[in-house]
Amino acid sequence: MLAMTIPASTANLGPGFDSIGMALDRYLHVDVERSDSWSFHCDNPGLENLGPNNLIYQAAAFTAKHLETSLLPCRVSMKNDIPLSKGFGSSAAAIVAGIEIACYCADRTVSQKEKVRIGSLFEGHPDNVAPSIYGGLIVGAHRDHRTDIIHVSEPKVELVALIPPEILETKKARGILPKQLQFKQAIQTSALSNVMTAAILANNWSLAGELMMEDLYHQPYRKHLIPHWSDIMNFVKDHRFSYGAALSGAGPTVLCFVEQGSGKRFAKEVQRRFPYYQAEVARPATVGTALSVVQA
Repeated sequence: MLAMTIPASTANLGPGFDSIGMALDRYLHVDVERSDSWSFHCDNPGLENLGPNNLIYQAAAFTAKHLETSLLPCRVSMKNDIPLSKGFGSSAAAIVAGIEIACYCADRTVSQKEKVRIGSLFEGHPDNVAPSIYGGLIVGAHRDHRTDIIHVSEPKVELVALIPPEILETKKARGILPKQLQFKQAIQTSALSNVMTAAILANNWSLAGELMMEDLYHQPYRKHLIPHWSDIMNFVKDHRFSYGAALSGAGPTVLCFVEQGSGKRFAKEVQRRFPYYQAEVARPATVGTALSVVQA
């Protein structure tokens, strides 16, 4: 039996659209056993009746085709702690599970780099699958012919997630983005992304947090979908413990970046100010997907 634990992820960090992501300490737990037929089991609400063509299976079939190997049937049991459709990379965690299942079935040793490549080919970008595989923070670029990432193993920051009661489907959030940007706007946002990335790598979270909030790629088009967006941004700018905030993934969760050790206090204050949201402290998951083979 293969047991795996896959961390959640946040992505699209400000102007790091489709390229910067971080693993978070929420997890998908999956046990896999060879079987005579495919079956999927999960007790979490909304996941009790997974059909045979779910995202995990689709990713496993895609990976098997990529590896040019067969995909043997398995019994897959899951326990999920990652909020669904909230911007925590639940789909990417499922994709990573599918990749690992295909490698297990094929008895193939595949590098983390190649797993990121497969996941990026499947999803179209690396900023969720890569942190779920590696842990920590990644900066990535995906093209048809190759995928490159830089890995930061231990981001020195704490986070507070503001989670609204409603969900937001990624397809809807992507559908409101413009098809193209004006050249001047693209240059400006590219520069913001470059400096924000350098600030993260230099552990200058104060500057990185400020630049997250100046994004021009996606947040200006999605902010009307997020209740109290402007008020939250103003609260974060004025708070003594906060560095900045950004949409987590495509939303609707807003992720606040705060000084290490201040998360609980910040969460209590922001919860009182914005009772519509559930404020939860989160931390970077420094370990990515963990695998163990258990003899039956």
